[in-house]
Amino acid sequence: MIDSVASKNTRNAFFLVLVASLGYFVDIYDLLVFSIVRIPSLKAIGLNDQDVTDKGLFIINVQMAGLLIGGIVWGIIGDKLGRIKVLFGSILLYSLANFANGLVHDVNTYALVRFIAGLGLAGELGAGITLVSETLSKENRGYGTMMVAVIGLFGATAAYAVAKFGWRNAYFVGGGLGILLLLLRVGTFESGMFKNVENSKVSKGNMLMLFTNWERLKKYVFCILIGAPLWYVVGVLISFSDKFGAALGAKTLIKPGDGIFYSYIGIAIGDIVAGLLAQFTRSRKLTMAVFLILSLVSVYFYLSDTGITPERFAVLSFFMGCTVGYWATFVTIASEQFGTNIRSTVTTTVPNFVRGSLIPITLAFNAFKDKYGYIHAGYIMMVILTIVSLFALSQLKETFGKDLDYLEIS
Repeated sequence: MIDSVASKNTRNAFFLVLVASLGYFVDIYDLLVFSIVRIPSLKAIGLNDQDVTDKGLFIINVQMAGLLIGGIVWGIIGDKLGRIKVLFGSILLYSLANFANGLVHDVNTYALVRFIAGLGLAGELGAGITLVSETLSKENRGYGTMMVAVIGLFGATAAYAVAKFGWRNAYFVGGGLGILLLLLRVGTFESGMFKNVENSKVSKGNMLMLFTNWERLKKYVFCILIGAPLWYVVGVLISFSDKFGAALGAKTLIKPGDGIFYSYIGIAIGDIVAGLLAQFTRSRKLTMAVFLILSLVSVYFYLSDTGITPERFAVLSFFMGCTVGYWATFVTIASEQFGTNIRSTVTTTVPNFVRGSLIPITLAFNAFKDKYGYIHAGYIMMVILTIVSLFALSQLKETFGKDLDYLEIS
């Protein structure tokens, strides 16, 4: 009887990890599809080359604003009403938004729909990681979150492949994948830790708790800062690689879509290495430090490759992807820092604030670019972000193997 129960629990845990992984797969597909189809889609609705760059940056920032707002909303819902409700609600919203995205014909509508998509996308990863972290044992949850990230990140390669059949079709497929996933999620179950506090009088999903306690606020801010370099590499250095390629003297157009494809293969591999390294060393902090330093090295090679070719760009994108492949480790660190009653809020908002940090990062980058040019601005931003991230990491406590069944008391 005991063996039967244990076997059932194992199957349930495996199914949960699988569903969370596929959810993140669709999340990444939909999150990055715009970066992949940015140039052809904006040209198709009548924009010239300069507007493709300017309006493309505007749309990315609008999408990131949606992620910021959605991260707060879904995080609070996850702590107040349950992690499962976030998984269902968020995927329905961004699936419908992607269907709408395939029908746009002007920039303002495009931006509005990407904002709505951003709102929906904000809930997926945090709810999935929270569920996995609270369901698997403290010794094995690192493997679970690693699998979520690895399978999920291949959503970028799927988006790259589907985009070859037309940018509108890429959005339609993204919406369809989301609806299919919604049906699969019918069999998922709620976190036991959440059930234990669901009917208690303890404050749940109260984001103010993060701002009324200095120690909590510091932990929260530091969790956000340690992830910023990753999104800078993907959101600026690779997403605008056509501009960096021109600045490096490339004789052939460097395509951002190719960079997204190869970098996300690298990120998936990096996530495996980071997850295994954390398990082997029993330290997520050490793992993060190693990857942050390696990412600085990889960006140096990229920005110093004068006369870069598409072939060398593919290799460098893969290399940079491998070195920023700490996404699962970073999100797991955030999840492990806080109690059950605000864990969903933290785990959902932190990665979305990192994604949303692309707004001030691009503003700062553009200020440096106007003064120093693309290449020097690229170096300056990466060095600043790496130093800040390493400092933030040094201020966080090691959480590997930490018991997560506890509450934050206001």
